[in-house]
Amino acid sequence: MKTRLMFLLISLLAVVNMSTAQQRTTLSAQVYGYQNDMVYFDCIQTPLIAKEFHTNPGEEHLYNFDCDRLVCITINGRTNVMLQPGDSLHVDVNYDGKNVKVEYSGSERAVNNNRLLRSIETLKRTLRYKSQLLGCVALDIKPKDRIADSRTLLEKADAIIARSKASDEAKNYVKAMIDNLVYMSFIEYPVMYESVRGLAISEQEIGDYWSIMDGYVTRSDAESLSCPEYASLLMRYCFYMNEKDAKEKGGSYSMPKVMEEMYQQIAAFYSGEQRDFLLYILLRNFIMNGQEIERADVLYKDYVEKYNCSAFHKGILDMLLQ
Repeated sequence: MKTRLMFLLISLLAVVNMSTAQQRTTLSAQVYGYQNDMVYFDCIQTPLIAKEFHTNPGEEHLYNFDCDRLVCITINGRTNVMLQPGDSLHVDVNYDGKNVKVEYSGSERAVNNNRLLRSIETLKRTLRYKSQLLGCVALDIKPKDRIADSRTLLEKADAIIARSKASDEAKNYVKAMIDNLVYMSFIEYPVMYESVRGLAISEQEIGDYWSIMDGYVTRSDAESLSCPEYASLLMRYCFYMNEKDAKEKGGSYSMPKVMEEMYQQIAAFYSGEQRDFLLYILLRNFIMNGQEIERADVLYKDYVEKYNCSAFHKGILDMLLQ
């Protein structure tokens, strides 16, 4: 077991060192009022960037790592921070029951980027905007109200982003997160509400469901294509547009429920780096689920031969399939 773990670590190091643009990046935190034994730093983009510390109120938990792109790290699974290569960020985290107060210091870019991220979280709380659609159904929030609230969130978030001194890369990442919240509400919530509450989409007073995404242009910048939340939107948008096309042609459509069907539809719908990102996320999540991994082998070979653009994506999958 120790030999295998060492091999996986070496494989991960090889993946991270593929890039020549690595820069030393620093995250430190002081945590107060936290009740668990360990403080965790976990990167959303790569499993190699991770650290844990014994909880000691007031002690500085310092973590230096190398990266070549914007990364988002969670502190104890609740507090998100953004870091770009070369950044130095210190975070004071104060827990008070369910509330968390966060203050930033460090390099100017890092502080501005994370103040933007925090401003969006504050906006959501001010608007009482819930991130979980099932929670909205449970509270019986009507689809027309959820869509109206989402439009308000988009408008106010755009204004905050425009005023922010954050970097363009951080703004791209935040915009992708907002797009996921807003447009998943447009696409998914009416369907979910119909399924749970029994009110047909045609009776929900939201207008034409099949024109609700008209004019939307999917994002293709590097930061958006490293945001896992945005991958969810892109996948759902693919199935929505395929169903719309089938209905316009007088046919029927069933949204794919198994990995192989999802893979084929995504591969046919998208191209280039968007396709690479989504197929990578699909395969990564399936492999990490740990069941019937052999099903991923065939698709992995197809992905590498036809669609892979990113050595980083391929390296992570190689490591997971060892």
